[in-house]
Amino acid sequence: MEYIVSNVSQTVTKSTTASYASVVLDIAIDKILDYSIPDNIANKITRGSRVEVYVRGHLRRGYVVEVKDSPGYHRVLPIKRILSPEELITDDIFTLALWMSKYYCSSLRNVFKTAIPATIRNDTKHKEQLFVMRAKTREQMALICRNIREKHQSQAAILEVMLTTRKGLLLSELLERAKVSRAPVTTLAKKGIITLDTIRIDRSPLDNAEYFITKPKILNDEQQESFNSISKSMTSGTFKTHLLHGITGSGKTEIYLQSIQKALDMGKGAIMLVPEIALTAQTIEQFRCRFKDNIAVIHHRLSHGERFDEWHKIRQGKTRIVIGARSAVFSPVKDLGLIIVDEEHENTYKQEDVSPCYHARDVAVMRGSITNSTVILGSATPSIESSYNARTGKYILNPLSKRVKDTTLPHVTIVDMKRETDRGNYPFADILLSGIKARHDVGEQTILFLNRRGYHAAQLCKACGHVIKCQECDVAMTFHRNDNTLSCHLCGKTISPPPRQCPSCGKYETMKYRGIGTEHIERTLHAIIPEIRTIRLDADTTRHKGSHQRLIRDFRNGKADVLIGTQMIAKGLHFPEVTLVGVLNSDSALNIPDFRASENTFQLITQVAGRAGRGSVAGEVVIQTYMPDNSIIKLAAQQDYEKFYSEEIIPREMFSYPPFSKIVKIAFSGPNESATLHAAKGFHSLLARTLNSQSLLHPVIPSGHARIRGKYRFQFLVRGPSIYTINEKIDATRQRCELPRDVRLFINVSPLSSFF
Repeated sequence: MEYIVSNVSQTVTKSTTASYASVVLDIAIDKILDYSIPDNIANKITRGSRVEVYVRGHLRRGYVVEVKDSPGYHRVLPIKRILSPEELITDDIFTLALWMSKYYCSSLRNVFKTAIPATIRNDTKHKEQLFVMRAKTREQMALICRNIREKHQSQAAILEVMLTTRKGLLLSELLERAKVSRAPVTTLAKKGIITLDTIRIDRSPLDNAEYFITKPKILNDEQQESFNSISKSMTSGTFKTHLLHGITGSGKTEIYLQSIQKALDMGKGAIMLVPEIALTAQTIEQFRCRFKDNIAVIHHRLSHGERFDEWHKIRQGKTRIVIGARSAVFSPVKDLGLIIVDEEHENTYKQEDVSPCYHARDVAVMRGSITNSTVILGSATPSIESSYNARTGKYILNPLSKRVKDTTLPHVTIVDMKRETDRGNYPFADILLSGIKARHDVGEQTILFLNRRGYHAAQLCKACGHVIKCQECDVAMTFHRNDNTLSCHLCGKTISPPPRQCPSCGKYETMKYRGIGTEHIERTLHAIIPEIRTIRLDADTTRHKGSHQRLIRDFRNGKADVLIGTQMIAKGLHFPEVTLVGVLNSDSALNIPDFRASENTFQLITQVAGRAGRGSVAGEVVIQTYMPDNSIIKLAAQQDYEKFYSEEIIPREMFSYPPFSKIVKIAFSGPNESATLHAAKGFHSLLARTLNSQSLLHPVIPSGHARIRGKYRFQFLVRGPSIYTINEKIDATRQRCELPRDVRLFINVSPLSSFF
C-alpha cells in the first residue's frame, strides 16, 4: 500500500465567499461540472455540501467538491437548492475520498457513493412522533374527567390514562392504552386540557439491550508492554500503525478497550472495525459493558432509519465510539484519535464486487495518516503484507505470545481421512465423533467447521457423469434438503424439485449427490446422537435481521451442544465452554490455483482451532484432511505463524508477488463470449504498449467463475512496483479504448484472489 495524498488534497480549497461551485453528480457522469451559487445560499455552500442541480433539464443530486471565484467555462447554471444544512463530507473524509479515487482507480462519484450511506444521500428524515402532556393540574383534570364521563367516554378514558403518567407519553402509546381513536385527543388539545408536542425518536439498534458495567482488567506483562507502546503513540498525536500480533486467546480485546478509554480521556473519538456482523454483536456487548451508551453501530443489516440516526449521532459528536463492519471506516467521527481493525487479515474487509474495490484495513491506515491518529491492526494470523510492514519498520510490532489466565493452546490431532473413509468413518473421524459424545456427556460444547453450506455440493448422473449446473453461471448447483431445491450460490437461481431424469442422457433414477455441506453434517450428527442439540450458522440460517446475534447468544447461553458453521464461526468468537473443535475440510482451499491459497488455509485453520479451550478446561482440536503431510496444515495445527511466514515469504519474493509488488486485476464481462474476449484482448494490447519494463502484464484468461448471471468473464493481471504508475497507464488506456456498450470493464486493485 502506498500513501500519497499531497497531490490530490491540494486541488480543493474551502471558502464561503466564492460565487461558483464544482459539483460531482450521483449519476453516471464522471466529469465535474461547475454551477453558480445563488446569493440566498452563498453563506451555506461549502465543500462537502449536498446540492440539487439541473443536468440536461433534469434535477440531479451531487456534492460540492470545490467553491471558487470563477467557473471553468463560460455558461453555467445556478444551483437549484442545498439539501444538507451541514457538510456531509468532512475534511478528512474528503481527503480520504480523493486518495481512494486515485489509489483504487475509481471515479470520485463512486467513492462518495461508498463513503456516504444511501440513507443519508437519499435525504431520509428523522423519525418524529407526537408526545402528549397534561396542560392542567392533576386535580383539575380529575374534575374534568368526572364531569365528562357520561357524555364523552372516550375523552374521559384519555384523561384517566394521563392522570396515571408522570410527565407524559407518546400518542401511539396513549391511544393503545385508552383504546380510543385520534379524534378525542385532538378535541382535548383544542380545549387546552392536554398539549401535543413533536419529539424526535432515536432508532438505535442498542435499545433494550441488557448490559452490566465492567472494570478494566489487570494486564499481564506482554499486554502492558503493548498497551504502553500504543499509548505512547496516542499521546504524541502523530500517526503510527501498530500490528498487535497475538495468538488466539491472548487478550487483544482488553488492549482495544483500554486504548479506547485512553482516546476518550484525551477527548478523542475511536472507530472499531470487526470483519463480521456476527462479531459486531459480541463486540457491542463487551464495549457497552465498559462504555455504557457512548457507542454507535454501523453495518449493512441496520434498517435505513437506524443507520440514518446512528450516522447523525456520530456526525454531531453525541457518540465518540463507532463499532461496525467494513463501511464503518467512513464514519464522521469528530476529533478521531484511534482506529482499530480487529482480525485485520480477514477477506470481508475487502470490497470485491463494486467500485471502488477498497480494503477497509488499508483505508483505515490512510485515514489514520490524514487525521494523525493511532491505528491498531490486530490478528493471530496477520496478512503477509502487514507482517512484512512490521518487519521492515513501516508498522510497530506488538507481539502477544501467550494466552491470558495461563490457559494453554489446545491439543491438536491431524487425522488422515483416507484411512478413516476406508474404515467407514465418514464424515466424522472416529476420534472426533467420540470426542463430541464425551463433551455432550459432561455438558461441554463443540464447534464443527465446514466451509460449505447446503446438504450436498452437486447432483450428477451416475450413468453419463452429467452434473446439474446453473444455466446462468455454469457452476454446479448445491442441493438443500430442507427446501428440496438445487440452488446456485452465485446468482440464487433454484430448481425445485431436483430432477429425477438426467437432462443429458435421459435415463431415470440415475441421479445421485456428491459432496457434503453444513446441512448434511447437522442431519448426520442427529442420526448418530439423537438427543444432541445443534445450532447451524451459515448463510442459510442468518438471512434475517438479528439472526446472527440470536444464534450466537443461544449457543453462548448453553442452548446447544454443537455449533456447526462455515467460516463466519472462525472469526474471534469467544465461547468459554467450547473444549472441542472439529475442522472437517481443512485442505479444500489448497487446491485453488491462487498465490494466497496457502495463506488463506493457514489463517482459517488457525483461527478455527483458536476457538477451543478459551475457558478453564483445556481444549482439543481435530483436523480432518486428505493431505495429512502438507506443511501448511501441520504449521496451522501447531499455530506456528513465524515458521509459516518464513516459508511463505520466500516464493512471494522469488516470483514478485505482494508484498514485493502491487497487483491490479482488470476484468471484463458481457453477454457475448467472443465479443467480451475480443474487448479484453484489445484493451490488453493497448495497455501493453504503455507499460514500462518494471511492470509485468499477464495474459488474458477466463475468470475462475467463467460465467455469472449470464455474463461471460475474462481477466488479466498487471504487476509492478507502484499502484499509481499502473493506474495512470490503465486510466490512459481506458480513455483511448472504446469498449462495446454491453461489455463492462472492472478494475480491482490488490485483489484477494488472482483466480476468481
